[in-house]
Amino acid sequence: MRYLYWLGLITVVFLTVLIAPNTYYLYTIGTIAITTLVGVGLNILTGLSGQISIGHAGFFAIGAYTGSLLMTKLQWNFWLATAIAIMTAAVTGIALAAPALRVKGPYLAMVTVAFGIIIERILIEWVDLTGGFGGIFNIPKPMLFNLQPALRDVVLLAWIAAILALMSFAALKSHPWGKAWQAVRDDEIAATALGLNALRIRLMAFAVSAAFTGLGGVFFASIVGFISPDSFNSHRSILFLLVVILGGLGTIAGALVGAIALVIFPELLGNFAEYQLLVFGILLLLTLWLTPEGVVSFFVKRLRRSNPVYPPEMSLEDLPALVVKNQNDLPLEVKQMAISFGGIKAVNNVDLVAQSGTITSVIGPNGAGKTTLLNLLTGFYRPESGSVYLGKLNLTNQNTPDIVRAGLSRTFQTTRLFNSLSVLDNLQVACTGDNLGNILTALLGRGEKQQSSTESKLKGLLAFIGYRGDIHAPADSLSFGDRRLVEIARALATSPQVLLLDEPAAGLAQQQRDWLAKLFRRLANAGIKVIAIEHDMNLVMQISDRVVVLDRGQVICSGTPAQVQSDRRVLDAYLGVQSDNLNRASTSSTTPILTVENLVAGYDKLQVLQEVSLEVRQGELVAVIGANGAGKTTLLKNIAQLLRPQSGRVLFRDRDLRKLAPQKLSSKGIVLIPEGRQVFKELTTIDNLRLGAFYRRDSKIETDIDAMFDRFPALKVLQNQQAGLLSGGEQQMLAIARGLMARPQIVLLDEPSLGLAPQLVASLYETLASLCDEGISILLVDQMAQLALSVAHRLYVLETGKIIQAGTPEELSRDSRIIDSYLGNLRSSEKF
Repeated sequence: MRYLYWLGLITVVFLTVLIAPNTYYLYTIGTIAITTLVGVGLNILTGLSGQISIGHAGFFAIGAYTGSLLMTKLQWNFWLATAIAIMTAAVTGIALAAPALRVKGPYLAMVTVAFGIIIERILIEWVDLTGGFGGIFNIPKPMLFNLQPALRDVVLLAWIAAILALMSFAALKSHPWGKAWQAVRDDEIAATALGLNALRIRLMAFAVSAAFTGLGGVFFASIVGFISPDSFNSHRSILFLLVVILGGLGTIAGALVGAIALVIFPELLGNFAEYQLLVFGILLLLTLWLTPEGVVSFFVKRLRRSNPVYPPEMSLEDLPALVVKNQNDLPLEVKQMAISFGGIKAVNNVDLVAQSGTITSVIGPNGAGKTTLLNLLTGFYRPESGSVYLGKLNLTNQNTPDIVRAGLSRTFQTTRLFNSLSVLDNLQVACTGDNLGNILTALLGRGEKQQSSTESKLKGLLAFIGYRGDIHAPADSLSFGDRRLVEIARALATSPQVLLLDEPAAGLAQQQRDWLAKLFRRLANAGIKVIAIEHDMNLVMQISDRVVVLDRGQVICSGTPAQVQSDRRVLDAYLGVQSDNLNRASTSSTTPILTVENLVAGYDKLQVLQEVSLEVRQGELVAVIGANGAGKTTLLKNIAQLLRPQSGRVLFRDRDLRKLAPQKLSSKGIVLIPEGRQVFKELTTIDNLRLGAFYRRDSKIETDIDAMFDRFPALKVLQNQQAGLLSGGEQQMLAIARGLMARPQIVLLDEPSLGLAPQLVASLYETLASLCDEGISILLVDQMAQLALSVAHRLYVLETGKIIQAGTPEELSRDSRIIDSYLGNLRSSEKF
């Protein structure tokens, strides 16, 4: 069917050129062809690889001037001059991109603007070569079959080149090069984790884009017969960018449709030429408002009809050969791995050994260094000391693509699929890796047979991991559970020796977790070394051969699941250490100030909280405790309206908070002190406190600041210090003091003990108890269960988004389910 489209386009173009009545129409038709050529080049750069250029008139000028100078001064023929012009533009594109790609987004766009201005000035100032404003005259037209060159022939050749460019774009988009460009555009980190060299891929996008633009410049010079710097100003660069935005970024016909619209439309406004920029601006605004993805995308989405394709039926016994083709018995050994951030040892002399055919789980409380360790193993961070060996192969300080090629593959804590690609294409990117082939063969449409040969293997892989949906479904349309499965399948498509999983079961239903347990055990039995970070302790104890426990960057325990569950240091790390010096505040109120009713909430398609209900009374400290990933922070964000719940209500003094914007809550008496302190680092301590009273209009702000300094004496001597230079404990004090400056009735406090020394934590909790004595209510979420038990009036235990127990400290301190919620049920360590 697609060949009929191309044949139809060629026929229409051929007839249009032949029946054009005069030179004016031929120039217009030729200009559409030239603009299409440049549009294809810019669509590769912006539409596929996501890089914005507002200086493409520079490449257009390089093509036009290079070809024209070779033909007029050296008497070269058109075809040889065109080849050199294309290569010159491509090399210039690489030369510009190599340093420019150190910056991204608007900064990259500004670099290209500067490039366009520099080229324009060179054309003006280098009079001996370019003729300056006088330009170059009598540029020859190409000669075909020794016939007298004519304008109609040049226009026809330009259209042949434009159609071939459109066909090349279609071939590129479905080729591994095109998918690699889109993958890097969608998520550079995930693409790098699959072994793609993002810099090389982006450089190639610049080179190919510049080459097509240079070709357009050659035809422009030949059709017009005269060029000068006025033809290559910033106005033309903006016009080129508008062509692909209007037509549709990343669409095959986008460059053609945009070129037709932006060449013909100004011709219809011939009497208003001075208002062209105004018209273009209005047209761009209307396009972005009505069809943000472009005209072609608007129609393609509504007209496209595709039959879903599902993976074949497979069981876990049918292990795909693709997954295990690189397996061996070499262990992964991590020795004395260490890294610091701002003087804090995130990972401190960690040792770990993963044997072939085993599952090693890395667990620990928030801030223990688990994900940092994964980033060290996969090359995203460079260690300060220590080493990583896969057998005898030293992976220490290797780049991520080299580590992936060596056999390490990973998933991420938050799924990072390439959302614009289909499920199958996500896996094909991983399977191909950095072996993208020759770009010239990609332009010619070669490589489809190789892709079809891997498609059946990838279907089998999707079936093996339990994905039952459409393999051609866009990744951004998947449910959260399917996104997890596809990301695991994508990691397995690299045929890894070591599979690194970062919270693979987060947000999944119990049935899906049970499936993952069987899947991971099957992979381990096949010889893959599985290393998993996971907060579902029942799953950890069920699947693990060995468990490594991190706390504050150090290994505090390493052994079998049963050994870890009974280790006192592990219990202290998760539950905290009991403090007998804390005094629980007194309260006699029975009136709820804050009520949460049947709250269901999450992130996009990930459901985190399930029918959560709780209440906080006047002057009461209520603690919500639970392991990592239980949903504690999500609960506070929903109460503070930073996230909107899917269902349920949050009432403050019987007023529904869903009707309030989050920035209005502090003026109503509700203050959130977020996880990680989040002080304004560039501002001083005292300025942070003043911002806490932003909504207040009374005259007692300075008096309250003095009161905060009396409450936290350590801050008084640091009142003119930048907040970013304070220690972790001092920043936590400042965060609480800043929240209190709003004179709240209730404080929502998220993980205040995170990253603090035990002495500071005990002092902090003593301060919280004193706030309750002053009548302030506190809803606290924290992992340190023992400290919470020491100071709270009532507690709720949260596990995988559900309240599983509630009561007073005396009632819960005797409940074994608290330990089970942190470290898993003792029975869960029995292997299936």
